[in-house]
Amino acid sequence: MKIKQLSLFVENKPGHLLAPCRLLADHHIDLRALSVADTQHFGVLRLIVAEPDQAAKLLEDKGFVVKTTEVLAVEVEDRPGGLARVLAALEGSPLNIEYMYAFPFGHDDRAVLIFRFDDPDAAIARMQAAAISVLSTTEILGG
Repeated sequence: MKIKQLSLFVENKPGHLLAPCRLLADHHIDLRALSVADTQHFGVLRLIVAEPDQAAKLLEDKGFVVKTTEVLAVEVEDRPGGLARVLAALEGSPLNIEYMYAFPFGHDDRAVLIFRFDDPDAAIARMQAAAISVLSTTEILGG
């Protein structure tokens, strides 16, 4: 239930997000979710893509610094309180959320929260105990 996320380091200058996105598009690799975090000189582009291994190789071959990490994709109701329910499942645990981002799932008023936890296996157990759906790669790509 852990999924692969690609993180790319890109210069924080106009137009620098185009190259990796164009490369993936030219190779028909679908972007399912993305997030950009920036600093003054560089940004971190986080991507959930179809075929992450192929995408990582393509990007690295073009000179991008790419890191693959495991994240969790948690399905929630796309309504007020959806995130609060997930966070409540973590209450009282030592789990740390390193970062997160969200996107609408595209059907049935659902959304997906992407989490990077310090202990993803423990996070999966907490989510399952709270009857919160942790999605597989197939479910994200088919969403």
